[in-house]
Amino acid sequence: MSDTTLAPALAEIRDDFLALELPDRLQLLLEFSNELPELPERYRDHPDLFERVVECQSPVFIFVEVDDDRVVHLYATAPRESPTTRGFASILVQGLAGLTAEEVLAVPDDFPQTIGLMEAVSPLRIRGMTALLGRAKRQVRERM
Repeated sequence: MSDTTLAPALAEIRDDFLALELPDRLQLLLEFSNELPELPERYRDHPDLFERVVECQSPVFIFVEVDDDRVVHLYATAPRESPTTRGFASILVQGLAGLTAEEVLAVPDDFPQTIGLMEAVSPLRIRGMTALLGRAKRQVRERM
């Protein structure tokens, strides 16, 4: 993966994970799970807008907005009792925040495999995060 295609926020998140030993990476993932932003009020009563990411072991739902300036806003819900999945969703929500549609689409599909968690979590969980990113990118393309 080339850093020229990775948005600064995602590169920083990746570098933060890679700078830590494995147990500390899991702690950082837990911190991300606690930082998943709440849904804006306008979406709280509209679960019909959200798409379930079935590849995730826990129920995760996402929705992407692309505003008039082509800035992407990713919203996600995941249960608090699923910190790994919730952490992955939070990484993407925070890492994609404020990017243009083109920048989101340029995020390498293998980003989830590059943050140093492959040894810490199951391949199934990494596949879930990869699916989260893929669905977000598909929704961006649909809304452009």
